Amino acid sequence: MSKNIYVEGINEVPTPKGKIELVERKGIGHPDSVADALAEEVSKSLCRMYKKEFGTILHHNTDETQIVAGMSAPKFGGGNVISPTYILLVGRATTFIAENNGLRELPCAATALKAARTYMRNTFPNVDMDSDVIIDAKLGQGSDDLRGVYQTSKILANDTSFGVGYAPYSITDKVVYDTEKFINGKLKSSLKEAGQDVKVMASRVDKDITLTVACAMVDKYIDDAEHYKSAIEQLNDRVYQNALDIIDGEDVTLNLEVNTADDYDRGVYYLTCTGLSQEMGDDGSVGRGNRANGLITPYRPMSMEATSGKNPVTHIGKIYNIMSLRMAEDIAEKVSSDVEVRVRILSQIGKPVSQPLNCSVQLVTDRKEPKMRSWEAEAKEIANDWLSNVDKITDLIISGKACTF
Repeated sequence: MSKNIYVEGINEVPTPKGKIELVERKGIGHPDSVADALAEEVSKSLCRMYKKEFGTILHHNTDETQIVAGMSAPKFGGGNVISPTYILLVGRATTFIAENNGLRELPCAATALKAARTYMRNTFPNVDMDSDVIIDAKLGQGSDDLRGVYQTSKILANDTSFGVGYAPYSITDKVVYDTEKFINGKLKSSLKEAGQDVKVMASRVDKDITLTVACAMVDKYIDDAEHYKSAIEQLNDRVYQNALDIIDGEDVTLNLEVNTADDYDRGVYYLTCTGLSQEMGDDGSVGRGNRANGLITPYRPMSMEATSGKNPVTHIGKIYNIMSLRMAEDIAEKVSSDVEVRVRILSQIGKPVSQPLNCSVQLVTDRKEPKMRSWEAEAKEIANDWLSNVDKITDLIISGKACTF
């Protein structure tokens, strides 16, 4: 059967060579990222439970997790969480099955709650799971029509939707992504004052990159205003040096600004009790943050579909977004690093995931390329291979090797 793959060369300036580029990443502690992570952890836990009980993954989608901000009173030396953050795990799942002339109920809510609590406890050391958060689960039985689509074939699309990916990453992409990973990784061992709610935004104008970082600071590790200022200076110095290492060899300049809303004269500091802004006033939802490549890129093609929490077998919002990204990366590696690869894959509900309505691959370059014909053939071959092996995407997701945010 035809996979409707269309490859075309596009003669225009690739995004990394354009005058303006904006790139954002919401760190693991941002409320939207917390919602994404919990939705995905619940989905993976349900997959494991279903496979253990039945040897296969049953229908579910847990992509509606909501974070309702609490209230807190941070202060130097340590404040208090006054009202806990409320986390609602929402979605649909196969909560019971017909068995032996009766119904067998499945522990979906218990599985979801355990997964969410385990993730929060292991990821956010400054959150007291007994008093700082309330986690609730409302998982209803999936609709008959979608479960029917799920059951009629192993891999039929359960939605008419599309996935989008691009490659390779620009230096702006890399400095944003790696900066957040650095702050929430290596830096933590030597600067515990820095919390995990981090947001990194880059604006590139021609060859000048301005990096803006917002980082929640943890009050119990900061004695006073002078200590806060010192911690911010250390954060600035370490992040700046790390960013210079990332852009080493690139023809760009870098400017870094940290916690620009602080106003020391007025006593305004980005201070929190838990290192997370969700403790007071900042809500979160699945799909409002990073795309499947971990970035928000308004100068690139993007899908608005939430990737986290969707089932990894039939849900196009997950499968095609991750597949298009992997497809673009493989094609970019095969052709020139100067070519911007854009991939868009569109499904039809009830049709095989391996046979999209169309799979569009664009090879974008601003110069005449004598190799374009051969590149187009190679791109089509790579696209066909991915669409012929949809189960590879499912395996990557379940094993945790495919990021969704």
